[in-house]
Amino acid sequence: MKNFSKLVLGTVQFGLRYGVANTSGQVTFDAVKEILRAALDGGVDSLDTAAGYGESEDVLGRAIAELGVVSRFKIVSKVPRIPAEGDPEKFIRASVENSLRRLRLETLPLVLFHDEEDMPHLPILRELVGKGLIEAAGVSLDSTDLVTEAETIDAVQFPCNPLDHRYDALIARRAEAGLQTFFRSVYLQGLLVMPEEKIPATLAEVIPWRKKLESFGVPLKELCFRYLLSIPGKNSVLFGVDTPDQLRENLSLARAGALPPDLYQAVKDAVPLLPDVLIRPSKWRR
Repeated sequence: MKNFSKLVLGTVQFGLRYGVANTSGQVTFDAVKEILRAALDGGVDSLDTAAGYGESEDVLGRAIAELGVVSRFKIVSKVPRIPAEGDPEKFIRASVENSLRRLRLETLPLVLFHDEEDMPHLPILRELVGKGLIEAAGVSLDSTDLVTEAETIDAVQFPCNPLDHRYDALIARRAEAGLQTFFRSVYLQGLLVMPEEKIPATLAEVIPWRKKLESFGVPLKELCFRYLLSIPGKNSVLFGVDTPDQLRENLSLARAGALPPDLYQAVKDAVPLLPDVLIRPSKWRR
């Protein structure tokens, strides 16, 4: 499997409006190209997309072709939830082939199952490695139901931020094995860094925990980003942006590097295991 950059640019915003803090809608095509250019300039050579991200794959395929940078990016995509009816093998292959067509690629460096419940079909996805369609296979997690099964998978993606400690044990085991892990939801879809007065009433319970993190004296955005950079292992931090300026800001935060070890441990110990309804967007009341 290829080595992915420490920072991975998420592209869901390129295909649809996304995130509780999003006020600008889907990113324009011109802004997408500017963001991609700035990403390369900042050392980010890995992108995350999915068939389920609206127009994201089409937009990415067109943008990297127009920029002439197809060979410079390593792209991770995802197979949508496999229907209960039908042939899983045919569905998985068709999904990968459609992603390749939209992205204008011959091979994808990594494909994940978007839904963790499809993990039993990993052998089918891995067969596409031998056929040259993909280079590696893995899964995206949302719950902790399958963490034991995820310990030895080549590549796994899941949420991680200073409020979400559901996967701490899995992170440690994957680090020991030297396996690729992708952290998403750095800012909990923006909930950790949006103005306090903008936080929906249904998520107000997050405010005291935000204040606790603020007590460390590091701006929350910087603290969240550098916290993930401090976690030992073969990890990549996945983040999305709506504007080129947001990308440059995140690159600036990353350049500050990992937190001092004592501060990292203090932040890690500051928050207990919180209920899913607070830290899992899929469980948020809309």
